[in-house]
Amino acid sequence: MKKKGCIIIGLLLVILSGTILAESGIPGLIHSGQYSQGTLGNVRQSSPAQQSTDGVYSVGAYPLYTPELAQGEGREIIQIFCRFCHSTTYITMQPPLPAATWESVVNKMIDIHGSPISEDSARQIINYLRTHYTPLTRKQ
Repeated sequence: MKKKGCIIIGLLLVILSGTILAESGIPGLIHSGQYSQGTLGNVRQSSPAQQSTDGVYSVGAYPLYTPELAQGEGREIIQIFCRFCHSTTYITMQPPLPAATWESVVNKMIDIHGSPISEDSARQIINYLRTHYTPLTRKQ
């Protein structure tokens, strides 16, 4: 009987202490949030950036045609395999990339995207890209 009384008194103390320590009138709430006044449902957005009227913008000529791949050994292999998934324009629109980057791009197409390119064909594609589309070899 003494145990039951102790348990009941303990539970009452826990309940009463929670309501006494609460910052609001909601029973069991220990901490209430801080909310600013305003209209519900409105989200404030930053004002748009102002464009300078005297800004100078320089862009290169935009080709109005699909640039052809450079002539050379391996071009036909690229046209066969690369066109499975994308246009060869993806190659010609890239900036001149280092040879190692072209190799990693081809390996990514095989390993990540599952391109059905044999090792021999991949080697020919990489050699073609190294020959025609690196910073040292890119023909403008």
